[in-house]
Amino acid sequence: MPNAATVTKFTWNEMPRERVTNRIDRRIVCGDGMMVAHVYLEKGAVVSEHSHHNEQLTYVLKGKLRFWVGEDFSQVFDVGEGEILHLPSNVPHKAEALEETLDVDIFNPPRQDWLDHTDDYFKDQ
Repeated sequence: MPNAATVTKFTWNEMPRERVTNRIDRRIVCGDGMMVAHVYLEKGAVVSEHSHHNEQLTYVLKGKLRFWVGEDFSQVFDVGEGEILHLPSNVPHKAEALEETLDVDIFNPPRQDWLDHTDDYFKDQ
């Protein structure tokens, strides 16, 4: 029996960018159980502290991000080109772009707050 699932092809550069803050843009592709996003951060852009039930992988394609992780933010990770940071569910974190950065964020399950624009932690910018 043939698979009735719909197959969709996306091209990043043909998708509109969503302006998240005055220094952060993103493009999102969402499936049923996972989500991938291109996140564009200007140097000095800050992602305020937050946590979520979604497991996250952040893969830096260009630039460098500094992450502060954990309840007291005592763990610090600089993530540069070709590096991936894995953030388990519910781990508090915040980040700053040390350089102009393009990263790929992968979430399981999809970030509903990104899809319905209730990601209020960005409004602290």
